[in-house]
Amino acid sequence: MTDSPPTSSLTSFLEVASDHPFPIQNLPYGVFTPPETTVPRVGVAIGDQMLDLATLNNEGVFDVPELQNERPFAQPTLNDFMALGPSAWSAVRSRLQALLRADTAELRDAASLRNRVLHPRADVSLRLPVDIGDYTDFYSSKQHATNVGTMFRGAENALKDNWVHLPVGYHGRASSVLLSGQDVRRPCGQTRPDADAPPVYGPTQLLDFELETGFFVGEGNELGTPLSIDEADDQIFGMVLVNDWSARDIQGWEYEPLGPFLGKSFATTISPWVVPMAALEPFRVAGPTQDPEPLDYLQADGDAAYDVTLEVDLETPSMTSPHTVCRSNTKHLYWTMRQQLAHHTVNGCNARPGDLLASGTISGPTEDSYGSMLELSWRGEEPVSLPGDETRSFLEDGDRVIMRAYAQADDYRVGFGTADGRVLPASCA
Repeated sequence: MTDSPPTSSLTSFLEVASDHPFPIQNLPYGVFTPPETTVPRVGVAIGDQMLDLATLNNEGVFDVPELQNERPFAQPTLNDFMALGPSAWSAVRSRLQALLRADTAELRDAASLRNRVLHPRADVSLRLPVDIGDYTDFYSSKQHATNVGTMFRGAENALKDNWVHLPVGYHGRASSVLLSGQDVRRPCGQTRPDADAPPVYGPTQLLDFELETGFFVGEGNELGTPLSIDEADDQIFGMVLVNDWSARDIQGWEYEPLGPFLGKSFATTISPWVVPMAALEPFRVAGPTQDPEPLDYLQADGDAAYDVTLEVDLETPSMTSPHTVCRSNTKHLYWTMRQQLAHHTVNGCNARPGDLLASGTISGPTEDSYGSMLELSWRGEEPVSLPGDETRSFLEDGDRVIMRAYAQADDYRVGFGTADGRVLPASCA
């Protein structure tokens, strides 16, 4: 295998602009169906192309022991590949970067192979990349938790006592995780708009987005055997962008004493691309200071936050183009991904390949960095101004929410694609 140059100096034989989300430094994984077949398989995005890993593996280009008796890329999900563990992930990534380098002739000059394994991304159909067995949503942004707590309990009681001691989370609904681009129907349920009257049934009036990221578990752990904080990094395969849609009024009526249920389980949108953690390694940064110091099982050395820019655009039916309503960053998260995973398994709970763990709403310190309409409109009291003299306190039918994320280096960008969904009218029985 050819020695790899430093990440920042890597260039591909395929033309990729410096501000393109999918350079050779990224190579996000996805599952796609080529135009000439109905059989899905695993690939990576490189520029405006999709590289077919199943065909490459059939050609014997991967000298990776874990792949010799496996066909993890000739599958409709990434689960089999994720289950192989970090050694296989690293070896495959190194080989792909070597194949795609501008100074490597092996694929560059093999016209027949290149025509079989490279497809214009515009011509392929993308699928949900992972068979998600379980989905857990955390509440890891201190600013978001403080904002919401202040609205409902006052500034002096904004955070519950446990919040600074553990990553608070709840178990979500994996069956309603959707691929970006799929419409979301306004949910129906019980609400209690008048505290002095009985509850009513009907469509949510307070539909919201939640700006989040998530990660997929790799190998996982055996039931009864927790993952230590030092093991957790090697168990995280990659990240996606997440919109965890929320019906605030349904949730507000149902959540005591057991937490979110129907107000959250109707839809969660994710981006189609899984960005490998190796692509994000250059963007590690120190996160917020944790005070008080966490318990020992949540402590680890080294930076564990990531500098990833997040944006949310809103497009109403009357708009001709989307309007940005929020800009935030994953570095604002108080609880890290490895702390989330270590805490999730500390009781012996077994995480499995393909489990999705999401961050919870990511809000920054400024009003334009709040990651939900609940915060941006401050509970609806300060509607968000939009072009054309429109305003929004919460989402209306026909509104489209487009989330995007990227990590920016000096000469390249690592993008996540988009988490995109449009609100359809309710269909209440």
